[in-house]
Amino acid sequence: MNELESFRKRSPDINLAKKLNKLVWVLSTAVIGLVIFMQKVKISLPEGIELTFLPPFHACLNTLAALFLILAIRFIKQGKVILHQRMIYAAFVCSFVFLLSYVTYHFTTPATIYGDVNGDGLLSDLEKSEVGSSRILYLVILLTHIALAAISFPFILITFVYAFTNQFQKHRKLSKKVFPVWLYVAVTGPVVYFFLRSYY
Repeated sequence: MNELESFRKRSPDINLAKKLNKLVWVLSTAVIGLVIFMQKVKISLPEGIELTFLPPFHACLNTLAALFLILAIRFIKQGKVILHQRMIYAAFVCSFVFLLSYVTYHFTTPATIYGDVNGDGLLSDLEKSEVGSSRILYLVILLTHIALAAISFPFILITFVYAFTNQFQKHRKLSKKVFPVWLYVAVTGPVVYFFLRSYY
């Protein structure tokens, strides 16, 4: 019996799945609420402390998450379930650290605006004209990145719950929809950073 068949023979734990799914929706609601809240509240850092190193760190975390996701899909197609699991766990760790760091950064630092050359937090007509149509491209990438991150978050966790509780058919069916979205979010994170890096 190969590794994949061995996993498929495991009995599903429906009771655990129900409990974990409730936790997923509580956690998802809390995270989305926190992300909305951080836009309205700013916490002052002690004098001399800056978090300017975090945006490139975020880009690195997203890049690593994308790499781990690509490896995860490759390994599962080869029937290497254990390696697939390890890559998914690694992607989760990157995404979790990113979330904590991202929230910390945005609670303490004003948002960076694409095209805001003088850093005053406003976009003048001159600044808009200088960036031209590239701002539209940036906004499309940014808005799809944010929207898909918010929408996919609970479904990424539910996909994980299906695998963790041995509901492999449901896991496979949902992962086919969730995986490309998660990968898109991970890839577009560094893209957004490269658009903004000269404005930090």
